[in-house]
Amino acid sequence: MFDRLNELPADKILALGAAFKADPRPEKIDLGVGVYKNPEGVTPIMRAVKAAEKRLWEEETTKAYVALAGDPAYADAMIALILGDAVTREHIAAIATPGGTGAVRQGFDLVKMANPDARVFVSDPTWPNHLSILKHMKMETIQYRYFDDETRGVDFGGMMEDLAQIRAGDIVLLHGCCHNPTGANLNMVEWKAVVEHLNAVGAIPMIDIAYQGFGDGLEQDAEATRFVAANCPEVLIAASCSKNFGIYRERTGLLMAVMQDASRNKITQGSLSYLNRQNYSFPPDHGAKLVTMVLTDEALRADWKKELEDTRLTMLELRQQLADELQRLTGSDRFGFIAQHRGMFSRLGTTPEMVEKLRADHAIYMVGDSRLNIAGLNQRTVPILAKAIVDCGI
Repeated sequence: MFDRLNELPADKILALGAAFKADPRPEKIDLGVGVYKNPEGVTPIMRAVKAAEKRLWEEETTKAYVALAGDPAYADAMIALILGDAVTREHIAAIATPGGTGAVRQGFDLVKMANPDARVFVSDPTWPNHLSILKHMKMETIQYRYFDDETRGVDFGGMMEDLAQIRAGDIVLLHGCCHNPTGANLNMVEWKAVVEHLNAVGAIPMIDIAYQGFGDGLEQDAEATRFVAANCPEVLIAASCSKNFGIYRERTGLLMAVMQDASRNKITQGSLSYLNRQNYSFPPDHGAKLVTMVLTDEALRADWKKELEDTRLTMLELRQQLADELQRLTGSDRFGFIAQHRGMFSRLGTTPEMVEKLRADHAIYMVGDSRLNIAGLNQRTVPILAKAIVDCGI
């Protein structure tokens, strides 16, 4: 059997991280792997999470399984965080998942179960694992234009032209905020136009929201997702706690199925629980318990929100510093888009050859499509990156 297996392509982002570690140059800069790093280059454990973990260690009395769907208190806390009062609880089915990736995978599985002929429309570009998972599942995938390499903003006209192809029952995958990999987001006027079009056709939005709190703030980053949930007959939402709670290795995610017809909730919830059973049985609970404790304890929640806001502002300051330094070096504002993008990432809009030149000549590592992780920078390395960009003629 094993002799029939073929070598599969390595994940490009993970391979980039390995290449960075092997590079002996002391001045190297890692802007590839999408994890938040503080100015010291460390991905810290957030204060509130650490406090919750200490409390959990003292109070936890069992490691027995939780329910197939996960702890209901976790789902309730996350639904309140993401959706607020946009949709009442009886209109939402939910399951805990191993990270946001698990939520995305289970969402696609639910689509395939309900409508094997559904096509999935994804932005060009999107998080590479979206495409990898869909290919592995043999689901028909169609990309719609999203990023304009000239303006470094959203190509909304091209996006809507491409979404004119959607049919009833198709899925349109959207990023709730802080688009990965571009950092360019739809505004609310554009979101409303997308929703109007999807509803007119009978297509279903699926939102991947992995960076709430990293863009314009917790409430502002949820605005689009709440609008979609409140105004579409059916919505899938895949959420991750990796970034905004800093619990990457705990693999803590949630998949929500939102429906206007609450009579479908029981069957939908049963289908979601069934999928958990088939894929990994009971979801992990440690990270989910920490998130629940932080969100439901007034003091912990306040401290978490403060640290998350400090993180967000640090990234905005780095964006502005980089844009300002590039303007100083070039005498042009053509890199002003970096300050306008939101979240951990921006896409420079240059060629893979230029990205390779940055690596070879300056020990600066970023993904081949020119996505750079803003959180991989600090005040010392911003001028180094800016000079390298100019020296390479980007």
